[in-house]
Amino acid sequence: MYTEEHIDKIGNTIVYLTSRIPKTSKTKLLKLLYILDEISIKTSGLPFLNLEYKVWKFGPVANDIFVELSTSPSMLKGYIEREIDGQHTYIKPKKEFCDDEFSQREIELMQTVVDKFANVDADALIALTHRKNSPWYNAAVKNSVLEALEAEKISTTEIVINMAELIEYDERKKNLYHEFVEFSSHVAPGFSLQK
Repeated sequence: MYTEEHIDKIGNTIVYLTSRIPKTSKTKLLKLLYILDEISIKTSGLPFLNLEYKVWKFGPVANDIFVELSTSPSMLKGYIEREIDGQHTYIKPKKEFCDDEFSQREIELMQTVVDKFANVDADALIALTHRKNSPWYNAAVKNSVLEALEAEKISTTEIVINMAELIEYDERKKNLYHEFVEFSSHVAPGFSLQK
């Protein structure tokens, strides 16, 4: 269950990214959302979208967002539309970006991701999120599924990625992160399922 504010932030984040990156595929968008959270946590200790990411073959995936991008959107229907071109699904904005849910730092972070990754294809983003010692990689190794994922024996798992490991050596950021996640889970149960 997401709050209206969280849905608005997710929807407008996708609007921002897809309006600035032409032909954003579903897979690329899923990676960009994860990268936003990863960079935000690393730089400030605070998640950008605070989504729960699971260990899937093509990298960290927020299951609810995957479903929204794979079928006719329901939660995000006012924000995006899907365009299917052969075997590829592209996500397009349905409205103009609204900055009501964003700080200036968050807008700058989204623009940094656009500047850095607009011309990077989905396969390269998958490789980036799979890099050795990344949260995805560590979770896959810890839970003994890395080989099965790489050999394509399985494509999804229910293993939740521990985003806190990105800042495990920074006490200040780690405390900020845990306080934010704890607060979010009390304000809107289901908003954050991260541990």
